[in-house]
Amino acid sequence: MPAFILAITVLALFACGFIYYSRYLSEKVYRLDPSYVTPAHRFNDGVDFVPTNKHVLFGHHFTSVAGAAPIVGPAIAVFWGWLPALLWIVVGTIVAAGVHDFGALVLSVRHRAKGIGTLTKDVVGARAGTLFLVIIFFLLTLVNAVFSVVIGNLLVANPGAVIPIFGEIPIAIAIGYYVYKRRSTALVPSLLGVAALYLLIWVGQAVPIDIQPLAEGLGVEQTRNVWIVILFAYTFIASRIPVWVLLQPRDYINSHQLFVALAIVLLGVGVGWNTMVAPALNTVPEGSPNMFPFLFITIACGAISGFHCLVSSGTTAKQLDKETDARYVGYGAAIGEGTLALCSVLAVGAGVAATQAEWDGLYADFGTASGGAVGNFVNGLAVFASNLGIPLDYAVIFAAVVVISFAATTMDTGVRLQRYVVQEIAQLAGWRRLADNLTLAGLIAVAMPLALALMPGGEDAGYAFGVLWQLFGTTNQLLAGLALAVIAVWVVKRRANPLAQIIPLVFLVGMTTWALILNLRNFIEAEEWVLAPLDAVIFVLALWMIVEAARGLAAAWPERKGPARTAPSEDREEAA
Repeated sequence: MPAFILAITVLALFACGFIYYSRYLSEKVYRLDPSYVTPAHRFNDGVDFVPTNKHVLFGHHFTSVAGAAPIVGPAIAVFWGWLPALLWIVVGTIVAAGVHDFGALVLSVRHRAKGIGTLTKDVVGARAGTLFLVIIFFLLTLVNAVFSVVIGNLLVANPGAVIPIFGEIPIAIAIGYYVYKRRSTALVPSLLGVAALYLLIWVGQAVPIDIQPLAEGLGVEQTRNVWIVILFAYTFIASRIPVWVLLQPRDYINSHQLFVALAIVLLGVGVGWNTMVAPALNTVPEGSPNMFPFLFITIACGAISGFHCLVSSGTTAKQLDKETDARYVGYGAAIGEGTLALCSVLAVGAGVAATQAEWDGLYADFGTASGGAVGNFVNGLAVFASNLGIPLDYAVIFAAVVVISFAATTMDTGVRLQRYVVQEIAQLAGWRRLADNLTLAGLIAVAMPLALALMPGGEDAGYAFGVLWQLFGTTNQLLAGLALAVIAVWVVKRRANPLAQIIPLVFLVGMTTWALILNLRNFIEAEEWVLAPLDAVIFVLALWMIVEAARGLAAAWPERKGPARTAPSEDREEAA
């Protein structure tokens, strides 16, 4: 199968989803109101609450949710074959991720930009709110720890990427100040920023930065651990400064990289006419994880991911200029992430190997597929770029910069979100000094994932990535299910049809529960006495979620009768 034909087909389906399905959600389900005064205007403080142009905000939201996960998950899932991976990416993006991300954004905007954990208490109940905060805190700690490990490993393996990655920071700050102070549009400055970033790749290629001697001088065994400390020091500072200084411009620069990468994939597979050497349905070795349910857990970001509701209700809701922008930002970014997942499938299915025999060696078993996922994507994308005459060594650094940039922006946002969660928990506990102290909350948000990232174990991957990451997929999808339940309850209260939320909710809860049970059995058999109890706890939380969601829907169901609630004045509890 020519990869170019697959790419065009999937992109056409995504376009139909945005044009038709997101319009239905906007007009009939979420009922966006252009006159509604968003929290960005109501609470404008110049730091977190900042009315933002929808194109700039799209850049922030997309790159915050994209990260490395929509690259890694699909690159692993091709182990079962490219056809089931692409089917889940397409269906999941259009009918699940778009509904989830879009809905979480609108729901938060209608509740003073509260985080999804806090507003769950308002919409569903106190117990559900507590459940959400527990899951969110664990998930963010794990995500921030693992992304730091991934970035650290990539910087060690690709020293030519160090200068462009860190050089992007002053470029973004300069753009942020120029746009904010001059009240200028961000498009032209950010395009110049992208050009400068790619020029820095040539510099990085000529002057690679290897900090192994520094690590040895400090007595640090793992070189990546030095990078991890540097990354968390950077994200602590980044989480404290106004969003317009660094977060927005850096994310906008990186959003352009999606379009650059997509253009390279489409043009590269078109010029090279690469075919899918990976099988449509792969015959996996005995003892491999079952495609059902693990495909739907492995591909989370790129189909539907609970992490996205944290971004929608965390940073994005505080920057939405007009409520009607939520369709473009929320649903549009979900389409963007699905597109990145498509690029990953094509890179590892058609670019990384020339023959099926060569591909079989890269995907000999699930462990091999998982361990080589990032490298396979980088090498596959580099092959597509080389089809266009770009030197292969430059193309490899370019691909590494794409992956690191997306992962770093997600980590930026993740640490800021963790600070919000710490402050929300402090507010609920009545700890006013912690709730109001951004520096102290930021230090707590950094300290826990930093300690987890530096923990030894899990062979070379570290304890967070090598051991605990096995719980990410189920925890992440559990979070997405709970978010869909909260959105469904709110939709019912507004007397709209909740079917768009309930269908993916039921499917997601079914797959997550199934995976939790299978994992629990596997962990017990393997005598994994850390993972087994944690999996059991997550399973209990999943059952708790099902009960709370059912109770919330049952309580709200009588409110579905009567005229639709559309005007802001009718949402007194939301506009208060």
